[in-house]
Amino acid sequence: MPTPLETCWHRTDVTVGSAFVAMYAKFGCLNLSRKVFNEMPNRNVITWNVLIMAYGMHGKGEEALELFKKMEAEPNEVTFIAQFAACSHSGLINEGLTLFYRMKNDHGIEPTSNHYACVVDFLGRAG
Repeated sequence: MPTPLETCWHRTDVTVGSAFVAMYAKFGCLNLSRKVFNEMPNRNVITWNVLIMAYGMHGKGEEALELFKKMEAEPNEVTFIAQFAACSHSGLINEGLTLFYRMKNDHGIEPTSNHYACVVDFLGRAG
């Protein structure tokens, strides 16, 4: 029986591919998560958000920030929550604050209470 990664579904359907990226990330298999992501011919903002969040929740904030810079989709509100979480888990306070200001100025996204809560979280973790 083929493994999920050996099937081709993640290469043809962005929803299935995004689900595989999330599944492997939740199991701590960032290498498999990234492999699925890299093999996907089409990615949407959800796919990017899932991978950014995966790197963030595993303490790889620098990698999450690099993904954000390379993002091929227009970021949304969730993208910034994922970035703030990555900054919080990696101690990247200045980067998180810079993203918070750029969210409105560069991307026209109004901060919500969830964004403010993330900022409070990473500032609180910094002491």
